[in-house]
Amino acid sequence: YYDYVHGVDTPLNDDNNKEIINDADSVDDRTLIEGLLKPNDVVRLGLLLYTIGTIAFLFLTNFSPAKEPYLAIIFFGALPLSFLYTGGIGNYLFIYLILIKCKSFKYIALGDIIILLAFGPITVVYSYMAQAGHYSNYPILYALPLTLNTEAILHSNNTRDMKHDRSVGILTLSILLGKRYSYYLYCLLIYSPYIIIIYMMIYISWYCFLPLITIIYAYRLCEEFKHDQLIKLPNRTALLNFLLGFLYILSIIITNTIQKEQQFLF
Repeated sequence: YYDYVHGVDTPLNDDNNKEIINDADSVDDRTLIEGLLKPNDVVRLGLLLYTIGTIAFLFLTNFSPAKEPYLAIIFFGALPLSFLYTGGIGNYLFIYLILIKCKSFKYIALGDIIILLAFGPITVVYSYMAQAGHYSNYPILYALPLTLNTEAILHSNNTRDMKHDRSVGILTLSILLGKRYSYYLYCLLIYSPYIIIIYMMIYISWYCFLPLITIIYAYRLCEEFKHDQLIKLPNRTALLNFLLGFLYILSIIITNTIQKEQQFLF
């Protein structure tokens, strides 16, 4: 939404700027570009989903063993992160409330930090506390492989869109690093989860080997990045994230089922 209303993602029927239209062909979410929804429809849908999420939170507090203030701090503390990354009406509301003026974090090379926080520590800590009733560091540590993999999806997307983003004034981490060092970072994000998994195999159980099956696919993705085959790379990285996550969870379930005593990674 934010990109669309600020002219970053251009409508396909705009004949005045065909270069931007060609760049827009790589956009994954084409809902607004192809006119499937109007901007106002997206705003209403966003407000509806935020409302449903808030109602679900209030409902959850009645059943969770965790103390309500702790869950509320995490839940309402996380909402501004989505506002600041995506922009749009939520961004403006948050900006007015704190009386400052700033761009979406995605536009000032801070989007990666938001994604790491939202899809890593905040999500798993909230889920764990809602079920267990107390805080623990272990969920954060166990979420690291998938958190890094999720960041790889965003990074591959930003690297693919470097030329277009630079032309419309967006500054991303990929632009700051350049193509060469963006490749190094992508490989680090892709291969780091396997290092953690090998560590788990050594110190917990060899049943944790299951996610290693995907390492060949991960290697192919890095080769695609290296040879500038970036058009479908974010989608293929997301597929790796799904496969890795499924096998990772399955390996933990198997390990906890077979072993009588629970062991921790760190």
